[in-house]
Amino acid sequence: MTTVGGVCRSFPDRALARCFPCLSDPARRSSLGLKVTLVMLHLIFVGFLFLFDDDLIEKTKKEPWYIGIYLSLLFVTLVQYFITSSSSPGYVVDVMRVVNETDVIHQKSSVASKQLASSRNGSLIVSVEGSQSGRNFQVSNSSSWTKLVMSMYPPGTSVRSCTCSYCNIEQPPRAKHCHDCDKCVLQFDHHCVWLGTCVGRDNHCKFWWYICEETALCLWTGILYITFLKANISRAWWKDAIMIILLVALSISILFLLLLLLFHSYLVLTNQTTYELVRRRRIPYLRRIPERVFPFSKGVCRNLSDFCCVRSSIYSLESLPSPEEVEEKSRPYTCFDVLTCRCC
Repeated sequence: MTTVGGVCRSFPDRALARCFPCLSDPARRSSLGLKVTLVMLHLIFVGFLFLFDDDLIEKTKKEPWYIGIYLSLLFVTLVQYFITSSSSPGYVVDVMRVVNETDVIHQKSSVASKQLASSRNGSLIVSVEGSQSGRNFQVSNSSSWTKLVMSMYPPGTSVRSCTCSYCNIEQPPRAKHCHDCDKCVLQFDHHCVWLGTCVGRDNHCKFWWYICEETALCLWTGILYITFLKANISRAWWKDAIMIILLVALSISILFLLLLLLFHSYLVLTNQTTYELVRRRRIPYLRRIPERVFPFSKGVCRNLSDFCCVRSSIYSLESLPSPEEVEEKSRPYTCFDVLTCRCC
């Protein structure tokens, strides 16, 4: 056993790192193991169904479209899982880099235009060394990101109160540091163990679609299991025992997925995250807002349109609502508000 970078690594780990460099990180191996496990579970549940159910095989020959749709749903669900697990939730450092690069481009273009104007007017041009100009750009970049973040908070908010103690960068509202990813995530919802990544601003929609497809697949598979048990209950008992055990596990999964789908649908309609709902009293900028008020909600229709559209732009960062907006949202609904679709 050897120690590399403060981490003890055994001979199998070093041999695996040599053969497969992409698996040298234990976190990547763990994530890959979860992905393989999930794929194997899908193949086991579907495989036993086709292995034991002779009626389903006959139905496949007579009505191939039925099984074709079912297998297509299985394929789409697995593809959606891998797309979601490999997608970025939206990291604060990436958005900050985009803001910095945009600011540098604007500064260089403004400097170039001023130099061009000065040369046309016959003025003296003073050159600046590259290292010094780069340093000036760096200072202005950090200040530009700080100004952007501070403009999203109420006046009087200190920089320290919105600075991450781990990343040492300013967090916009709704962002949180994930200790598993070791990065600050925009609109942090939760860290999904099965996905091996966080669910945040940029992949929450993909996560919702994955849950929806997985729920539909499990419901359809459960119906096929029940149909098999009804038609073959008097045959080989060991087949029925295996199918009943799998059906019980499938029923638990269906219940969990349905609750998860309903919960995240509620979050989408109200423009909330799991972290904001569970830890609302611990989030400083949400403590003073009444619990029944959704500060970031723009109405059901607007929330759905914003959620379904890809929000990877820096302009989609949400600011904290003003006291007037909070007071307006906390106003009770009346019959006139219902007729005018205020909730939409």
